Amino acid sequence: MLVTVCCFTALTQGQAATAEWPAGLPEANGISIDKLRAMETAIRAGDFKKIGSVLISRHGKLAYESYFDGDATTLRDTRSATKSITDILIGISIDEKKLNGVDARILQLLPDHEGKLQNPDPRKDNITVEDFLTMSSPLECDDWNDASRGNEERMYVVEDWAQFILDLPIRGRMHLGEQVDPPPYGRYFSYCTGGVFTLSEVLQKTTGVRTDRYAQEKLFTPLGITDAQWVYSPLNIPQTGGGLHLSSRDLLKIAQLYLNGGTWQGHRIVDQAWAKKSTQPHARIDEQTEYGYLWWLKSFKSGEKSYPAFFMSGNGGNKIAVFPELDLAVVITSTNYNTRGMHEQTEKILTDYVLPAVEP
Repeated sequence: MLVTVCCFTALTQGQAATAEWPAGLPEANGISIDKLRAMETAIRAGDFKKIGSVLISRHGKLAYESYFDGDATTLRDTRSATKSITDILIGISIDEKKLNGVDARILQLLPDHEGKLQNPDPRKDNITVEDFLTMSSPLECDDWNDASRGNEERMYVVEDWAQFILDLPIRGRMHLGEQVDPPPYGRYFSYCTGGVFTLSEVLQKTTGVRTDRYAQEKLFTPLGITDAQWVYSPLNIPQTGGGLHLSSRDLLKIAQLYLNGGTWQGHRIVDQAWAKKSTQPHARIDEQTEYGYLWWLKSFKSGEKSYPAFFMSGNGGNKIAVFPELDLAVVITSTNYNTRGMHEQTEKILTDYVLPAVEP
């Protein structure tokens, strides 16, 4: 890792670390520029659609930066990729003892919603912060199913998004035969943006600060991030489930922060144990993919080797990936929204160009 555990210094409130990345030449950091030039040629030839930027940090240095749409100042809408930032804010609030851990119960934290709950069920009383961090609450919410009552598109047309989510009935599952095997890690994964949004209200209730302002004070300012554009609900609550616009470099800072175990340029921002726990598996999505606390987990194969990664992922094929074994962080932004193969093409950039360019 870039920094040893013994040498961290704490940031005072509102203090910013150095905003600019320490730069380094690709070759000096074990990266073949020839392979990356081939990637640039393929992107500009149209082999990959609507790629905005590709940035790479290696050994803590900004080793490669290329823009195909916009420039370094362009704010990127990486959609759900920014869910992972919500994990970071939850971790900071727990470390500050504002939030009493991941076992804190949502309805106890949000009594105004509990008082007007539809579809009451005792199981709703037990829904925790961790259930929303791992996309495994028992609510009937599935953004990957157009028929789901909790699909995010239905949420956006009502005023109170958190109430919409908490009013949902309990999810049921048909099964063949009487025997039901327990899921891996004891959790059933169901992708639910509304649950992550509800954490915005949890953060505001427990910290006493609106989430966008809390993020700016506790995360963005320490990282030297000065330009962030949020989406807000009709009730003016920041959408922590996606849509936050950040520059490509600032997205790379988020990845580097967790690659460093919660530090940026020697300053502790996130508790090391939280960063580690967030990027460990808590639910299984499929045979190749697991899920942490709003971080995706899988291995990417390049040549004969496979490299484990944790990453942020969003509609359009946006990927902000960390490869701890290689001391590598990668940002690929794309506006290839709602198209078949959007994620496959950015994964192909990773496996066919970026990873082969890196010396282990």
